[in-house]
Amino acid sequence: MIKRIATGLLAAAALGAIALAAPATAHAATTAAPAAATAATGYDYDYSENWGSYFSANHRAKSRGWIGVEWDHQQKWNRVDVKGKLYDLDHRTYKQGGKCAYVKFAVHHFGDGGNQWYDGKSYTYCGAGGAKHFAFSKHKVDSVRVKVCQIGRHSSYPTRCGDWEYLYTAESE
Repeated sequence: MIKRIATGLLAAAALGAIALAAPATAHAATTAAPAAATAATGYDYDYSENWGSYFSANHRAKSRGWIGVEWDHQQKWNRVDVKGKLYDLDHRTYKQGGKCAYVKFAVHHFGDGGNQWYDGKSYTYCGAGGAKHFAFSKHKVDSVRVKVCQIGRHSSYPTRCGDWEYLYTAESE
């Protein structure tokens, strides 16, 4: 009986130690990402954040990633770096109506009118069950948004688009 109680107390102490260590490990993982981004790019980002996962309307395409923003010392210009992955989740054949994954970014520049959005970049990936890496940079940007869709293999028109999702606005800093 005493042996069982002692074993139970040791197990509880071990679980308590793991529970106390978990937040420290999670914090180290979240603080290491900006440092890794700084080392990889040479930039010390003023703002950085993971984004996504965002989906097409029918959940057969997905995208997620990271965004970093670096401002100059006078706060007159910035550089926005976006990295991510695009996932094709449509396992149907093309004869069955299967489509490719498509992600589109729009950017709003400093001083542009209220609703003037410009095409940032777009990426297509055809390969059910796989993913494609992408990355791009823009300058003098005060907002970035993303939309995930599907697109036919030989089409120019995306379909089944999800909503526009904001990745960054200068007001959010």
